Amino acid sequence: MSSTKEPVWNQFLTERDKQVFSAAGYGARQGFGKRPALLIIDVNYNFCGDKREPILESIKRWRNSCGEEAWDGVAAIAKLVEACRAKGLPIIYTTGDKRADNWDAGSWAWKNRRNGEAPRVPVSNRDGNDVVDEIAPGPQDIVIRKLKPSGFEGTPLTSFLTLLGADSVLVTGTTTSGCVRATVLDAFSLNYRISVVEEGCFDRSQASHAINLCDMHAKYADVVPLEETLGFVSGLPDGLFELPSGAGMRPMGVAAE
Repeated sequence: MSSTKEPVWNQFLTERDKQVFSAAGYGARQGFGKRPALLIIDVNYNFCGDKREPILESIKRWRNSCGEEAWDGVAAIAKLVEACRAKGLPIIYTTGDKRADNWDAGSWAWKNRRNGEAPRVPVSNRDGNDVVDEIAPGPQDIVIRKLKPSGFEGTPLTSFLTLLGADSVLVTGTTTSGCVRATVLDAFSLNYRISVVEEGCFDRSQASHAINLCDMHAKYADVVPLEETLGFVSGLPDGLFELPSGAGMRPMGVAAE
């Protein structure tokens, strides 16, 4: 990281860990690409809850909620969305998609005893897979539905990035240790340059968040501060991409009449 602040993961590393990473050469800075797309991974009501509240309260109703950290992440992502839209950069959201009977949860059903539970929300007309309103997709943005952690697995994400001519991705979203990491590893395997925006990622586990940022920064991506990313975006030329026209698109969560 180019920031002078102490990396969030240092509190979890032993002195031996720090020496090993340094001696082995991990954590070199690869730099931003020239034609980046912004990826926003699963920032929906399932993972954020429907309001800011402590995580142990939120997960009573939304079992996957990341609590207050989610809404801190949403605020950071909103700034990046505004900057990317101003520059005409592609913004690609992922979110979940399951059958009503949950059959297609597949292996998700094997490791969580609350998997089949509907959110305990007394009055809500929101689908848990809807992206939160604060960063809702716009008409020219792309929304990809997925069943597994990675945004690439079983989706057209690679082909859309090829169509756009993107050479790199700015990654935000949740959870840092789960869907964000899985997406980053697949992007790495496809030879994209990857920048993970630290303040734009969040997790229900503080330790998992920090250690996975550490591991991604060591081997697969640059973990970069929001302000540095905003500065990079503002310095890009206008008109890099031919985006979808957005004609006829409906906001997420609004059904056809």
